[in-house]
Amino acid sequence: MRVQLTAVGQKMPRWVADGYREYAGRMPRELRLDLRELPTGDRGRGGNPERAREIEGQRLLQAVPRDARLIALDQGGRSVDTEALAAAMRDWLQEGRDVALLVGGPDGLDRGCLDAAQQRWSLSPLTLPHMLVRVLIAEQLYRAWTMLAGHPYHR
Repeated sequence: MRVQLTAVGQKMPRWVADGYREYAGRMPRELRLDLRELPTGDRGRGGNPERAREIEGQRLLQAVPRDARLIALDQGGRSVDTEALAAAMRDWLQEGRDVALLVGGPDGLDRGCLDAAQQRWSLSPLTLPHMLVRVLIAEQLYRAWTMLAGHPYHR
């Protein structure tokens, strides 16, 4: 099975790419973590942030693999601790269906993405930079997998 981290934003700083690659590379073959980066909507001079978020939302939904479980990462979602993430991962593996995690751009996710998602998760009550979410979710997915595998990483 595959987990696709579908995120708005390209050309991330090196530390983001390195951090994401570090943890994604540790994932086992049977639980591959792939990143799909999408361009941001136009927020330049005279740009409309709401329209940009709507365009990003359409791009995100079009990038979701067919029949994947859709999970929106949103500050207003349900808090999930590492143990709950590991339990969800166990369910995903048993179900065998791909999972798509949606990460919005600078203005968050469009309402269409939130409505289409089967679940909405919050990583923190804090507002996190969308680029940091990539590293954080990759590490937490790896940590959850190590819990399921009985690996000592999660002590």
